[in-house]
Amino acid sequence: MATKIKATFSIRRDLLEAVAAAVARGAAPSKNALVERALQHELRELRRRAVAAQWVQAAKDPLFLRDVQETQEAFSSADAEAAELLR
Repeated sequence: MATKIKATFSIRRDLLEAVAAAVARGAAPSKNALVERALQHELRELRRRAVAAQWVQAAKDPLFLRDVQETQEAFSSADAEAAELLR
């Protein structure tokens, strides 16, 4: 288990009350656990968006597109062979 450290943040009162209510309903064992889970979710989403943005940029890069095309051509016979085996 990762080492935990104490951190202090200021958040809106209504958000803190919503967190407490969710914990009271059993959504998480504690406010800390719910906040940690929410932060993990948000950070995962931020990473997903960053990767998606990189793919958008790659789709505009002629060198990347040429590399993809060359790779597809290089493996076309292997792909066809595999597709035949799947029939």
